[in-house]
Amino acid sequence: METSMSRRQVKKQKKALNREGKFMYQLGTCSKKNDFSEALSLYEDAVSQNLRLDHNHYNTLFYLCSNAPIKTLDIVEKGFSIFDRMLSNKINPNEATITSVARLAAAKGDGNLAFELVKTMRDKYNSVPKLRTYDPALFCFCEKVEADNAYLVEQHMGSMGVHLEESELAALLKVSTEVGKEDKVYTYLQKIMIRASCVSALTAEIIESWFCSNLASDVGALSWDESEVRYAILKNGGGWHGKGWLGKGKWVVRRSNISSEGCCCSCGEHLVCVDIDKGETEKFAESIASLALEREARSNFKNFQEWLDNHTEFGAIVDGANVGLYQQNFADGGFSFSQLEAVVKELYERSQRQWPLVILHNKRIRPLMDNASSRILLEEWRSKGALYTTPHGSNDDWYWLYAAVKRKCLLVTNDEMRDHIFELLGTNFFLKWKERHQVRFTFMRCTPVLQMPPSYSVVIQESEKGSWHIPIDGQSNNEASRTWLCVSRPKPSEHYDATLMNSECKSPYTCATKTVGSQNGFHGNLKSVKPCDSESISMTGKRKDRSPSPSK
Repeated sequence: METSMSRRQVKKQKKALNREGKFMYQLGTCSKKNDFSEALSLYEDAVSQNLRLDHNHYNTLFYLCSNAPIKTLDIVEKGFSIFDRMLSNKINPNEATITSVARLAAAKGDGNLAFELVKTMRDKYNSVPKLRTYDPALFCFCEKVEADNAYLVEQHMGSMGVHLEESELAALLKVSTEVGKEDKVYTYLQKIMIRASCVSALTAEIIESWFCSNLASDVGALSWDESEVRYAILKNGGGWHGKGWLGKGKWVVRRSNISSEGCCCSCGEHLVCVDIDKGETEKFAESIASLALEREARSNFKNFQEWLDNHTEFGAIVDGANVGLYQQNFADGGFSFSQLEAVVKELYERSQRQWPLVILHNKRIRPLMDNASSRILLEEWRSKGALYTTPHGSNDDWYWLYAAVKRKCLLVTNDEMRDHIFELLGTNFFLKWKERHQVRFTFMRCTPVLQMPPSYSVVIQESEKGSWHIPIDGQSNNEASRTWLCVSRPKPSEHYDATLMNSECKSPYTCATKTVGSQNGFHGNLKSVKPCDSESISMTGKRKDRSPSPSK
């Protein structure tokens, strides 16, 4: 009898599970078709049959409700009644639930309710909000031009460690423009500069509308300390000073292109290389050293740090193993000292006779010392402080990366730096730093061809004169065809020609000769180029009038 009862219970449980499983399958079909009406009918049948619903059932219903093509008041209210039933059944909502319900609140224009749901979810439901959880409240406030409430949402996001992306910053920029808060506009322009390399066409329109407004013409300082502005740009890594609007008067906004040398084809201003700022550089170097000390023999890396503190003048850092082993994966291939020697010579000549630092493992040095010619050259490099030999058991990568970051040098290597040790560093500073500092190389008839970093950075740039250049995202991979917003306040004596807009680089302005890297703290002038000059020497080409080799 007892056994018979237990069998019936199992059979009944299986039948119930099957019903719920069938309900979940049907809901999934509705989700694929985005059919909320059918899903609602299934839900009402499930309630009438007393089916037990879990998070997956409810979240699918909320998703369909919040993503309905046309959100009528009836649909929104039905979504909230489902939410009330979920709570009454003591099923705590998770982040996906709150996100969907916040979207429903925003759909009926209730930004306060959407924000309240997010603010209380951690304490009430032990759930942590994401960027998408905040979006309904933030966008609702921005659309209703409730700027102060939108700022409160941003502030709460910061307290929860949630970072805004371009779309959120663009919405805040737009509402700040609409309510005339010029300081907020300036702040959000800088935040977009940090978060996005290029802006979308929609963001570009918002930025353009600000600069074309009457308020934008009226705000700004009439005088400023030029040296202080230049120092701020240098401290920030180039490309922006953060000192506020400079100048007064109507802005001239144009669509323009940038030449390969970084010269704006509309105003003639030269764009710069934007690097990580001084604080980020120090933090990056500390994180590398901290990880290296955990994974290397502490005494070995400590010795290198002390050695580096006493040897400060380098034009570049060279990953010796990477250069010597380049294209040597053939039968008789091995470490090519002649390739390393050629790269060192090229760097020495380009930097006006400033030595690079070669990082090379001890196992590479020993066989080279058996050869008379290579031994003489290695001893010369060592005497000049241009060679550091990493000890047995060490990983070269930590040494050359730390040296390049610490000394703010260019790094000569073809290593893509995708190994696990680089993943440990994260992407906040690393990718930006790599773009500005890595020098790749090839060889043409035994002559090294150095592929220098770009002559300018494709990011929003604010000049020391107060002008702005904003890159717009596009489909083409050709930087010469990229459209930029060129925004400046012309001097009374300047006459702008509208035919310059969207033209090739035929600017009547003369760009001053720039020293590549001089604004980013690079040690050594590896090459000077003259922007907007088709006759200028390519940075990846062979130098004319070579000076004698340092080793001869």
